[in-house]
Amino acid sequence: MKNKVLSLFLLSALAVSTASAQTYAHGRSETYTAPTDAKVLEKLDKWQDQKFGMLIHYGLYSQMGIVESWSICAEEEDWIPRDSTIAYDAYKRKYWNVINEFNPTKLDPASWAKVGKQAGMKYAVFTTKHHDGFNMFDTKQTDFSIANGAFKNDPRRNVAKEVFNAFRNEGYMIGAYYSKPDWHCQYYWWDRYATPTRNVNYNIENNKWRWNKFKEFSYNQIQELMNGDYGNIDILWLDGGWVRPAREGDAARQGRAYKGSQDIDMPKIAAMARSYQPGLLVVDRTVPGEFENYQTPERGIPDMQLDNPWESCITLGWDWGYTPTDQYKSPAAVIHTLVEIVAKGGNLLLGIGPKPDGTLPDEVTQRLIKIGDWTTKNGEAIYNTRITPNYRDGATWFTQSKDGDTIYAITNLEEGKPIPKTIVWNANEPAKGSKMIFLQTGKAVNWKKTAKGIEVSVPSGLPADQAALAFSFIGTKNKS
Repeated sequence: MKNKVLSLFLLSALAVSTASAQTYAHGRSETYTAPTDAKVLEKLDKWQDQKFGMLIHYGLYSQMGIVESWSICAEEEDWIPRDSTIAYDAYKRKYWNVINEFNPTKLDPASWAKVGKQAGMKYAVFTTKHHDGFNMFDTKQTDFSIANGAFKNDPRRNVAKEVFNAFRNEGYMIGAYYSKPDWHCQYYWWDRYATPTRNVNYNIENNKWRWNKFKEFSYNQIQELMNGDYGNIDILWLDGGWVRPAREGDAARQGRAYKGSQDIDMPKIAAMARSYQPGLLVVDRTVPGEFENYQTPERGIPDMQLDNPWESCITLGWDWGYTPTDQYKSPAAVIHTLVEIVAKGGNLLLGIGPKPDGTLPDEVTQRLIKIGDWTTKNGEAIYNTRITPNYRDGATWFTQSKDGDTIYAITNLEEGKPIPKTIVWNANEPAKGSKMIFLQTGKAVNWKKTAKGIEVSVPSGLPADQAALAFSFIGTKNKS
């Protein structure tokens, strides 16, 4: 944005965003329905082995350096930045016109994939379209896409295809993020009416033709992504949970945002998608039922261990997409989060945002490399593991191998404090006479049973910046 006043506004809005955005956006759905399709169950088991993924937000908001999409939504929230010096409709037009500025000439998803792999990430979810309706793939349903803007003459203009191929080449499972609401589409936000909320802005019952055209639009776009043109897709990650069939109590839950049934016919969409991608995981976020194959609490971690599949999506910085004043979590904080989530039975999907030119911020790259230093040495305690009944004792968290023969103890260390000489826990006891292996070195360490619990001797001479210490041992069938 070249307007100086607008630029100053956006930077000040970012400060507001930074102060308030890191909250528990929503928890998990209240119920879970397990899939019955054998291929879906097989893929879900594979996905649960991965544990650590990358969620990539990239779009017009990256060019603007603001919170993704939400500035064109008229809802008033302190985390939504908007230029108050111009009328709302004029601001929306300015936003749409950023298509003529967004030109990621240094686009390099191969480098994103490599540094993510170095960090220990095993799957990736990319924003093919966010709520603003701007498409990061070459859709035939609208001209509002990266392939028709300032980047249109670049051979890499079909950005989603470039991203999926780059990550697939590095062995990742591939997820396509797709926003069900579309604030640019005349079949969702009809310019005959104002757009006071995130919801469809017309009466669906009185305009059934228009809503049916939106259903057709959504179906056709998802078909484009799933039909094989973009290769094998493992996850269809659907955002915008307010676009859903009505259910009892919605009016009370949604209050002024309630718009009745915004049903886009998920059974039809899922059947089509799986006809092209057998075993596809469909993740209709916050809409409990057969099309939410795993749950997705956002910006937070459930209080207790869960036995159904779930994933916490949490930002590396404060915001999902790139913002120039973002503040990033430390590598140790991310590792501690990963350890807690895995011990509770979930996966961590870590949000990052590439810069407008198509490269990652240096701070992001540096943190991912540092995280990888830990996962490379201690990944045995994370990947391909499952929950164990006694999963925590203080700062020590526990996982177990899928066959249940090996228990892993991971102690999160407080940043800036000296490494302790011993670790003590009570939750899980090694089998009598068994070895305790320190995963960093693969060597046995001394342990003993004391009145305080299982006491493990920490090797001396370790680097001072340890985030967590991980050990493996043969348990007594998880009986403490």
